Amino acid sequence: MLGAGAASAALALAWGRVGQAHAAPLDATTTGWGSGVKVRFFAGGNAGDAFASIVFNGAQQAQADLGVSVDYVFSGWDVSKMTDQLREAIAAQPDGIAMMGHPGDDALLPLAQQAADANILMEYQNVDLPKVRQQFGGGYIGADLTPQGRAVGTTAVQKFGLKSGDKAIVFGAWGQPGRFFREEGTAKALEDAGVIVTRIVSPPEAASDPNLLTPILTAAYLKDPDTRLICQAGGQTLSTTPTYMQAINKGPGEIINIGYDLSPAIIDAFAAGWVQLTSDQQPYLQGYLPILSLVLSKKYGFSSLTYDTGAGFVTPDNYKPVADLAKAGIR
Repeated sequence: MLGAGAASAALALAWGRVGQAHAAPLDATTTGWGSGVKVRFFAGGNAGDAFASIVFNGAQQAQADLGVSVDYVFSGWDVSKMTDQLREAIAAQPDGIAMMGHPGDDALLPLAQQAADANILMEYQNVDLPKVRQQFGGGYIGADLTPQGRAVGTTAVQKFGLKSGDKAIVFGAWGQPGRFFREEGTAKALEDAGVIVTRIVSPPEAASDPNLLTPILTAAYLKDPDTRLICQAGGQTLSTTPTYMQAINKGPGEIINIGYDLSPAIIDAFAAGWVQLTSDQQPYLQGYLPILSLVLSKKYGFSSLTYDTGAGFVTPDNYKPVADLAKAGIR
């Protein structure tokens, strides 16, 4: 895995590419066993954001280890942009494409057909596409979202003693096909315990600019000032918890803040008492394994890899062992 220095260098390189539709392949070794294989890799967000940067680090490590040629695509978590970029990727005729599943089955089914007709291998990460994969194949590298979300909610109830009548706010990608399974799992687990849940849309743009959520969260809290728990939809907004809490004049631990993913800012929020629970879905593996899968399939005809990257829970009691890895851009 990348050391802190290598990860920092990768992140610095990534920051230099913010705003590009895609980046040229790195000058990585071409003598590995994957030499000659060309991959178009979708990192999801902007090159420097908290989640996409870890995905990018994992993909770069796979590129270096295997000697594969990789063209990186950054989409700012914009599903329309992702779809357009996938059309461009198919037209470029790589050997394989590692695609974020955020646009959903319906949007990507016709493009998966085009890729299959062009004999382009497909692998998917972060958001599963069961209809696409059933019809056209391809593996999925990412958390099993519904069980992951339900486990977060169940753990929160048990760990924090939530009871019937308590109130919670759960942010999620409500209304976006295939995107809210995890958050819905959390909301339903809370409701099963009698917690009153308010579901609020977290705008896709907040993944790139978490401050966009500040007025939305503030308005929601002012409407229900006895809210005990807030669940964020992703690591980018969870990492901004101190800002949100200060906006509603709350100190560390006065409201239970939970969510998904890790980042250096989330580690700092654990240390300062702002965040109480997160579920790590190991985005580094969502970078590394799709490229490995595509190379294995291209070189040796192996079936596509499918792997649940959900890694369990991080809390104030156990965050220290992964703190250095998070700050190195690995966890």
